[in-house]
Amino acid sequence: MADEVPLHTPRNPAKTATFRLRDRVNTKFGLSLTSYYDLYLWSTEHIADFWAMVWDATSIIGYKGTHVVDESVNISQNPPWFVEAKINWAENMLHCRSCEKVALIQATEPTPLNSTPDLRRYSYAQLYDLVSRLVSALLANGLKPGDRVASYSSNCIENVVLCLATTAVGGIWVSAAADFGPAGVLERFEQVQPTFIFAVDSVVYNAKVHDHLAKLSALVSGLDNKSEHGIRPKIVIIHPIPYPEDRSAWQDGWMSWDDFILQGEAEKLGRTPSGEIIWYRASFNWPLWILFSSGSTGKAIVHRAGGMLLQAKKEFVICADLQPDDVFFYYTTTGWMMYNFLVSGLSVGCTLVLYDGSPLRDPAYLWKLTAELKITIWGTSAKYLGAYSKGYKPCDHHDLSTIRHVYSTGSPLSATLFKYVYESISPNVLLASITGGTDICSLFAGMNSALPVYAGEVQCRMLGLAVESYSEAGTLNGPDEPGELVCLKPFPCMPAGFWPLPGFGSDGEVAAARAKYHKAYFAEIEGVWYHGDHIVITRSRAGNGGGLVMLGRSDGVLNPGGIRFGSSELYDVIDSAFCSTGKILDCLAIGQTIGESDERVILFVKLPDNEVLSPALERQIKDEVRVRRSPRHVPAVIIQAWMIPYTLNGKRVEVLVKKIINGAPLSIVNPTTLSNPECLPFYNDIGVELRKNL
Repeated sequence: MADEVPLHTPRNPAKTATFRLRDRVNTKFGLSLTSYYDLYLWSTEHIADFWAMVWDATSIIGYKGTHVVDESVNISQNPPWFVEAKINWAENMLHCRSCEKVALIQATEPTPLNSTPDLRRYSYAQLYDLVSRLVSALLANGLKPGDRVASYSSNCIENVVLCLATTAVGGIWVSAAADFGPAGVLERFEQVQPTFIFAVDSVVYNAKVHDHLAKLSALVSGLDNKSEHGIRPKIVIIHPIPYPEDRSAWQDGWMSWDDFILQGEAEKLGRTPSGEIIWYRASFNWPLWILFSSGSTGKAIVHRAGGMLLQAKKEFVICADLQPDDVFFYYTTTGWMMYNFLVSGLSVGCTLVLYDGSPLRDPAYLWKLTAELKITIWGTSAKYLGAYSKGYKPCDHHDLSTIRHVYSTGSPLSATLFKYVYESISPNVLLASITGGTDICSLFAGMNSALPVYAGEVQCRMLGLAVESYSEAGTLNGPDEPGELVCLKPFPCMPAGFWPLPGFGSDGEVAAARAKYHKAYFAEIEGVWYHGDHIVITRSRAGNGGGLVMLGRSDGVLNPGGIRFGSSELYDVIDSAFCSTGKILDCLAIGQTIGESDERVILFVKLPDNEVLSPALERQIKDEVRVRRSPRHVPAVIIQAWMIPYTLNGKRVEVLVKKIINGAPLSIVNPTTLSNPECLPFYNDIGVELRKNL
């Protein structure tokens, strides 16, 4: 599937953290493992021993105990891990209390009014101090373990501080990006009932400063009377960019970040007399944060603190060989799991680079920043690499010699873009196409510093995750056979569940969440985790056990520009704004592949008899989606369809139509599974025209 000649080969694999772990395993268990694949197989066949060794090898702070996991329990039962353990995730991020090394650098996109914005820098000592002060303020305002603290913010230093302080005292972190529309954020926040909402007053994008308070006001209005006992969340306003603060739009009771911090200074709760944070060390399985699936706003995924910590340590320390002197940048919003991925880099002692703004208005800006800050780990999405590849060669303009790793995710990275990175960014980097998702907030397959890189291929399956490719019949595929990504054995970063967990909702709500959890991951193929990615596991080369070639999503998740969201997010808008009034009868949203690594959203709408899709209605649809979701949700093309295809059990036929639109023949259709297969030739003809016009 991929090129035979690697684009990158490690200089000294024997000295990598992966092979140091192999040597520890050989010594402890009297084995003679040699290759990465040997270690991978052992790690998935002896999961308790493997994850216990990860804990020890990566210096987790906390009490481990002797129990790891019951290996006799099927993955679908979601067994608990390390049931005797006591840890705190934030304590493991802030282990360097007095260190003057830079922890965070915040960069903001230049604007005509501020062409050279200052970089904000916080040392680990300053970060610890501010987190400890915010801990006191949260406790002084009544925060209890298990309370939810929500952010509607840009990628600023204060947001990292808030995540750390919340989790330091046992709160549950919830984050929405500032570019989300308030209606979409309301759907998320009303499920989890936050006690606090922290929001920025403005954001920078495309060289403009955009007010954020109007969106916050709309969100707060929507949350009125929906909080438990009718209590509204406390609202705190962050002012992270150097522009004049305007409080004229503030509502009564809103408080500034600085004033909120001062509220904790009197009693200094949650701190010892010497200023140390009193960490809330809870169960390994304690809820850390809630992420919302791109497939549906109805999936509020709760991740366990220990799972997130142990998995991040394994990925960064053992697999990637990240070092404390690394400078780690990932272009991400605060609503994407890659934000959590980036913040977890603090556990290694890295310097993290945060960026608020557009990555493409000035294609040189992020590369200038890379050279100036000597960034070593550089992350983005395939979409942005594709955009850079259309005429910009960074290495011709900037000194990029410090970059060690380039990470890409969000959509499959084509072989062409692999070669672009090595020709136009640096020939010496480890380029890692990485894949996992919101569901596990980490990686199923990705980077490893001990292995070569082949064009178009994810390097390897990650240690400790028993990933395989299954056929549609639920049988194991061989090398180079396309199939569905599944995981066969439990792993610690499996979600604790969907919200609400036991103890956080009624018996009926908890039972419904459990049923939804099982349906999401275990209903497709009983007894294994079904992830919804269509993949090929290649034959093993250089001892890697086979890399992965990502063929795309198997479900209805849309992925324009590397921003993943569910078709249901569009359907909800169309149903409430147009179907309810009879303007539209039905709709179908699919993604059409464009270029090497991107897709655009095609929305098909069925109108009443004798009605024709007018430019005015198209504008109304796009405006409604933009307001209620975000500009990134707006369909690129809207087409009138005479019929929407459905399965016999009443499900829209998204995946099949997507394949047809992207060039698959009608012969792939089994008409006996559809209630109206006669409409599919229409989509075949439309697909031909759409592909002509790309």
